[in-house]
Amino acid sequence: MMSKLPSPRIAVMSSAPTPPTPPAAPTPATPLTLLAVIQKTTDFLTTKGVESARLNAELLIGHALGLKRMQLYLQFERVLAEADLEKIRPLVKRRSLREPLQYILGETEWAGLRLKVDRRALIPRHETELLIELIGERLTAPPQRLLDLGTGSGAIALALAKRYESATVTAVDASAEALALASENGLALALTDRVEFVRSSWYEAIPSGAPYDLIVSNPPYLTAEETAAAEPEVRVHEPVSALISGGGGLDDLRLIISGAARFLKAGGLIALETGIAHHGELGSLLTTAGFVAVESRRDLTDRDRFVFARRPE
Repeated sequence: MMSKLPSPRIAVMSSAPTPPTPPAAPTPATPLTLLAVIQKTTDFLTTKGVESARLNAELLIGHALGLKRMQLYLQFERVLAEADLEKIRPLVKRRSLREPLQYILGETEWAGLRLKVDRRALIPRHETELLIELIGERLTAPPQRLLDLGTGSGAIALALAKRYESATVTAVDASAEALALASENGLALALTDRVEFVRSSWYEAIPSGAPYDLIVSNPPYLTAEETAAAEPEVRVHEPVSALISGGGGLDDLRLIISGAARFLKAGGLIALETGIAHHGELGSLLTTAGFVAVESRRDLTDRDRFVFARRPE
């Protein structure tokens, strides 16, 4: 059988092989503009269930680059360098894990104050700003002595000290870490000459000889079940001790009400932020404790949220 021989053309080619084609030059990465990074970050955070993802993206990127939001808008076409992206990525990752935006930024604007915030205390809620306004509506004269129970970051104590320039404020918390944060905020706001920070479980370390014009508190008032159903920003990242109270969320409120008369002046005001299902029982507790002018007020979402009462004259 005749063997199959290569054609002459193939034989010639094999004796003089063609030089290998050099590898193609790598295609340069498409430059990322600031706007493109904002859009990609928004899409990514949306897939992670983050509310207001575009706002979060802008604030995170602005924080990483040292730019305010308006400055971002003016630089949408700016091409970001790798060094810029390296600053942005870890912040976006933290937010994608549902760490609160305020903890990542390290601060929040609240009641006209810029406050440092971190895991040592709850983030001040904007609905609590209404408590400051409602207190102002109920005080017939500027208060001289105020007591803030469960001060956390110091938000309420410092806002009231800023509002009432002749007042002295005692800010109490059982957590040494929260109290340290509150003290840092007081120092940053130059209010430590009028705000005293005291570690105490409610009234335990407070002398009863010098009564207050106002006792205010935003204590723990959630049940364990309510906390478990909350968003990850709350149930995973914020201090549980500042969220949950026993007895259906009422134990700490009961302690505050039962001890308040000893520390309030005659005619003094007690102002409380509460759970939305507590007002019927709290009204009864305040009346039983001898308070008058008991009043329930709703928050901006039309839910029972604040309770006020006075010690009789």
